[in-house]
Amino acid sequence: MKKSEPIALLVLVVLSLTGCISSTTTGAIPAESDDADAAEYNYQLGARYYQNQSYELARDRLERALELDSKMSKAYMTLGMTYEALENKRLATNAYENAIRVAPRDFNIQNGYAVFLCKQRDFEGAGKYFERASNHPENDNAERTLTNAGLCMMQKPDLAKAERFFREAVERKATYGEALLQLCLLKFQQQDYMNARAFLQRYMSSNRTTAGVLYLAAEIEGKLGNDSGREEFVNRLLREFPDSREAQKVLGSG
Repeated sequence: MKKSEPIALLVLVVLSLTGCISSTTTGAIPAESDDADAAEYNYQLGARYYQNQSYELARDRLERALELDSKMSKAYMTLGMTYEALENKRLATNAYENAIRVAPRDFNIQNGYAVFLCKQRDFEGAGKYFERASNHPENDNAERTLTNAGLCMMQKPDLAKAERFFREAVERKATYGEALLQLCLLKFQQQDYMNARAFLQRYMSSNRTTAGVLYLAAEIEGKLGNDSGREEFVNRLLREFPDSREAQKVLGSG
């Protein structure tokens, strides 16, 4: 892999923001006089429609939920995702900002808003909300939030800041595979093959080995001039994943 070759980033890890969807959403609609129950009912239906990719129906139910309860942050958040799916950036932005306004300390909403800002290439704003979410004392998945932040900074690209976020992620959880793998890829891109090897070894000691991981390990050993190590990983790749694209690539290269 040449230095200039872009490294495919892992998919952003977004925490679930649609809440628990009740199995009772097919029952009778609560009386409109009971606004709280009616709002929850409409939210549940809207979230279900969103998951089923029925975005217009989701939008209608979520907007109705917010008419009944203008402070329902989860409805604003799901409405933002719905408008994203409908490719309406303006209304998506409005919904996300309302979610932040009514629940400024909700780390799930901060994380989701940060992901949205990153998609809009507002990297400064995204980094701010990722950090807020990762520092929340109730965020038991802070390593995921920090890895999201690192992936976002890779898109900028700001490799120094990305590395800082990835390292913070493994400080929170030493065996967190995605952050370790991203650090390996980052070091490989920077041609720092010794550190790339070290991060990949840490990854392989506590995470599932895939064809891609074995191929990367072989590439690193090749860059380090360790022909026997490269051969060992190539043999593992061909033995354990003979039908993989990586195995075919190795065979095709002779």
